[in-house]
Order: sequence, then C-alpha cells, then structure tokens
Amino acid sequence: MRLLIISDIHGNKEALDAVMNMPHDDVICLGDLVDYGPSPGKCIDVLVEKKIPTIMGNHDNAVAFRMDCGCGYTYKHLSQSTREYTWNVLDDAHLEFLRKLPMDIRRKENGKKLYFTHASPISFYDYIKPDTPEETIKELIKGVSADFLFMGHSHLPFVRKVADVTLVNPGSVGQPRDGDTRASCAIFDTDTFQAEIIRVEYDMEVVFDKVRKNMPNAEELISILKRGK
Repeated sequence: MRLLIISDIHGNKEALDAVMNMPHDDVICLGDLVDYGPSPGKCIDVLVEKKIPTIMGNHDNAVAFRMDCGCGYTYKHLSQSTREYTWNVLDDAHLEFLRKLPMDIRRKENGKKLYFTHASPISFYDYIKPDTPEETIKELIKGVSADFLFMGHSHLPFVRKVADVTLVNPGSVGQPRDGDTRASCAIFDTDTFQAEIIRVEYDMEVVFDKVRKNMPNAEELISILKRGK
C-alpha cells in the first residue's frame, strides 16, 4: 500500500490539490491546516470530504481554542496577523472539526508499528529537525513503541533512523521552508517499508492572487512562498 503522508498545509488549497493527485492508496495528515494561507476552510473541506485521518497541529489548536501558537519567533507575527482572517473565513463546523482532532494516530501495517503525530510524541510544540542531535531525539521519543515515527511541524523534510525507530518528516504541503518552493509530502510503502520525500509543482500565482486580495502582510507571505523559506 502507498500511504501518502501530508502535513502543514496552512491554508494552501492549490498545493493540497497538487499533492493529493499523487498516486496513493491511503492518506494521513499530520496537522496544521490553518494560518498563513488564504483557503483554510477549503482545505478542511477536502479532509472532511475524503475522510482523511488528521492530527491536531499547534496552529489548529491556536485557531480552535484561541490560544498562542507557540511557533518560532521568525513566523509568529504572521501567524498572529493572519489569525483574524482565518477566524473570519472559517465557519462553526470548521472550528468544531479542529477542536476534535486527536493528538496522535497509531497503526500496525504488516507487523510494523506506525506512530503519527504533529511534532513529537510529547508535545506539538517540539521541533525535530534533520540536524537535531540524536540524544535530544531519544529523549523526545522515549517510551514510544513504534518502528516508524511520522511527524511534521518543522516544515523540513527528512528520513532518518535513530536507534530502532525510523523518523519520517514529509515537509510542508503549503509552506515549504527548506529552500524548495514546491509542495512537499511523503509516500510510505507499507510492503517494503520505504519512505520517499516527494516534491510537487503547483500554481503559485493563483495563491499569490488570493493572498493579495484578502490577507494582511500579503507581500511578506508571498515572499516566503517564493523563497521556500
């Protein structure tokens, strides 16, 4: 089975549509559907209509419960400035969907244990990056019974083995921050247990137009998408 792993959509419907066109048998979303992007409600609608299992991210929590996003200093002001817009375009059903999202999903495929979360098993505020020291990762995943751990949050895609656990970060669908502007996702083959990072082109100009017409800090948001960081 080809399992499509998506994360950190951030209201970018065009990028979401592009990765959903990847050949796959099933999908899991690791959270952060909202903030930064112009189409958070439409992104939620896709997940609801396709019945995609979805985890709560820190931005989903912030929007749903009117809390601080706990995100990094570099982007926090954009999260805060786009929050009012996000609330205005979401309806009650969207907010209720966000409030009910789980903190993790666990599956077993062909004898292997798969654990899906937004950032770390401890908190959706923790960053696990490609260069995070191994000892730090061991502390963050201590006590987790899994062969494969899937997480997003950092917007930096990687596949890395720490001790007996293979970590997979699919990167960000809607807000890549590794210098590559293409939407990022991962395909996990549950027969071979191989994970592959996939990059997908999408029509960025359509997103830029929506941002300019509707959102605060428009040019800064657009420049981040243009740089991929």
